[in-house]
Amino acid sequence: MEVLDEIRDFLGCETPQAWIDEALKQQDILLIDHAHCEKKAASTAMTLMFRYVDRSDLLNKMSRLAREELIHFEQVLELMEARDVTYCHMSPSRYASGMREHVRTHEPGRLVDTLIVGAFIEARSCERFAKLAPYLDDILAKFYRSLLKSEGRHYQDYLGLAEDYAGEPITERVAHFKAIEEQLICSEDDTFRFHSGVPAA
Repeated sequence: MEVLDEIRDFLGCETPQAWIDEALKQQDILLIDHAHCEKKAASTAMTLMFRYVDRSDLLNKMSRLAREELIHFEQVLELMEARDVTYCHMSPSRYASGMREHVRTHEPGRLVDTLIVGAFIEARSCERFAKLAPYLDDILAKFYRSLLKSEGRHYQDYLGLAEDYAGEPITERVAHFKAIEEQLICSEDDTFRFHSGVPAA
């Protein structure tokens, strides 16, 4: 899958095996947090639509993205129900907040950085779906593989919009967030979540 190869090049590191091992032991938590991630992804897209009403390309892509993420949310809930896993409140991981605290506060830097962060979140999700699938039962593996195409497109949409709206090359900003993302993924993390780092011993 070409987009998956592109995503692996885009990310600074692969998901550590220790995270995969923990995910297999905590599949209920994984599913609950996955549902939260889909809902948050839809919310992020909607927020961008309300904040940047004059950018038609962004409006169209974020509208489609939000619809797809909500469909994924419903699909995860359906899977959870079939497995007697109850959807509940869950504290977020440090991942998204750890990325977003580096977003610039002035425009267009704020928009560009927000889009780059979105690209990294979608790319990491896609990479983890692909990494997990070989270890999972047939139903969950099939579902995660089915998400690869749309999540890969979401990554491309975010990155393409960032390039369009920057007015200058974004290589340095991408490299900046790449280093932050790699640190979050490869360092010890006390809380297991879909985007958490290496499980603390």
